[in-house]
Amino acid sequence: MYPNLTDILALLEDIAPSYLAESWDNPGFQAGNLSARIDKILMSLDPTLKAIQAASLTKAQLLFSHHPLIFSPLSSLDTSTYPGNVIREALQNNISVIAAHTNLDAASGGINDILAKLFNLIDIKPLKSDNSDSNAGIGRIGNTETPLRLTDLIRHVKEGLGRDTVRIVYPTDKTIRRVAVVGGSGGSFIYTAYKKGADVIITGDIGHHHALEARSYGITVIDAGHFGTEKPAFMIFGQTFKKMIANLGWKTTVEFFEDEDDPITHSMEV
Repeated sequence: MYPNLTDILALLEDIAPSYLAESWDNPGFQAGNLSARIDKILMSLDPTLKAIQAASLTKAQLLFSHHPLIFSPLSSLDTSTYPGNVIREALQNNISVIAAHTNLDAASGGINDILAKLFNLIDIKPLKSDNSDSNAGIGRIGNTETPLRLTDLIRHVKEGLGRDTVRIVYPTDKTIRRVAVVGGSGGSFIYTAYKKGADVIITGDIGHHHALEARSYGITVIDAGHFGTEKPAFMIFGQTFKKMIANLGWKTTVEFFEDEDDPITHSMEV
């Protein structure tokens, strides 16, 4: 059988309950037709115009993204600019859009769990727990299997995420034993990571004042970028999501938008 969009959203609610989302977030249904039959899903980190056009070319009825298309209520809609151009293209091609954002970040088995396991951490716990579920919460913190030098951890992060470069705050030659992970933008969790004994926090979007804060605590930051930390983890989650759909006996196929790149260019020759 083929599910409709409401069925897909119900499955997503089981995987990453909406109550786990941050108060400012807007995961779940973004645009489209709740009763539409879903034969094919295209997964993409961002709900861009390019992603919607790829969904149309592959004859997908659903774009499933990590980042929401709509964060705040819209008082007007300009179809020539984002997000109006994406909504227009989606509706014209009968493509619905859903998202799983901070609820998936926090969920057990979600983005941050995937990252922690990708970096071979053990004894993994939420960095900031959700009171209703001890296995859920923003970020993860765990121990390395064996003590590491920072250079070894950096190499492992770059290889695991497929990054050529990362940014480092407070490089140190101390031995690394405890590591915090926050996919996406985690500068606001530097103090929490420090208080929980992390030697390093791996995240993205570290600004100047975040860097000064980290240096004052003596905690090292590996900034692998917002896109860099989330895209690989979301694609790994996509494989799990694909298996869940198959296990339900649904005939829906799941594909991945491969032609997606980091909107920030980290280096270029001039």
